[in-house]
Amino acid sequence: MGFFERISQGLARSRDRFKEQMNVLLDRGPDVDDDFWDGLEETLILADIGAPAAGEIVEGLRDAATRRALPDAYAVLDLLNAQIAATFAEGGQEVFGGGPAVVLFVGINGTGKTTTVGKIAKEAADAGRAVLLGSADTFRAAAIEQLEAWARRAGVEVVTRERGSDPASVCFDTLERAEEAGADLVLIDTAGRLHTSADLMRELEKVVGVVRKRATLPVYTVLVTDATTGQNGMQQAREFDRALDLDGVIVTKLDGTAKGGIALAVSHELGLPILKIGVGEGLDDLKDFDAHDFARALVGEFDERE
Repeated sequence: MGFFERISQGLARSRDRFKEQMNVLLDRGPDVDDDFWDGLEETLILADIGAPAAGEIVEGLRDAATRRALPDAYAVLDLLNAQIAATFAEGGQEVFGGGPAVVLFVGINGTGKTTTVGKIAKEAADAGRAVLLGSADTFRAAAIEQLEAWARRAGVEVVTRERGSDPASVCFDTLERAEEAGADLVLIDTAGRLHTSADLMRELEKVVGVVRKRATLPVYTVLVTDATTGQNGMQQAREFDRALDLDGVIVTKLDGTAKGGIALAVSHELGLPILKIGVGEGLDDLKDFDAHDFARALVGEFDERE
């Protein structure tokens, strides 16, 4: 099964929910009137795409419908995938694009940060990159053990310290070791923390600040967010971006959720590129993000004119 098929399969619940709403709208008839536009915008919002992105998508489609004199709702929907794809923020290729980088992974507990770090490490090492891992999640012994297991699997080194160590000092040690070892990709796993905890967020700001000051390689801070959280994920992303000035987002657990549109909501509102998406537990289920493939998998096709 190709990766688009896996994305499509993973987003089936999101797509089915969207198409159910659209079919209700289309049952009214194919006229492109104010009720159609209002209904389309509401359907996009209900798909967790978020009001700002939904409004921009509908505005773009209304403009295209006028300019091209589109005859009916189906002709408008033929343009929906491209309009959704164009609404995602662009960029981010430099984070995992092959150039030297230090990448800090942040997010709340349970989003799959450590697994994501491990998968990226394995892929990069298999591609011949000199990878070093840093385990700055010093709250959970299980996180350290899990990252060590991924390091063995990827055949790369990991810098760890005993549970309870200062995360910023672990990051400092990791960067020192990266220079000694000549690593060109340094991946640092941080502890999950609630965005609503001011103390924990301040500690994370300190960690990111230490890395940005100490690193000789470009530093990127990436949020790992869980699609199943829906609009709660949007609030998390706002708070992490406000505190840390994020460079991009990885969206996990898109398989089996009806809230896949949250990827677009986060990307559009915060102007952050989606770097990778996860649609399963397997090693090959975390892949580079493609806006057009994602849009096609999220909303499907509407060709019911016969």
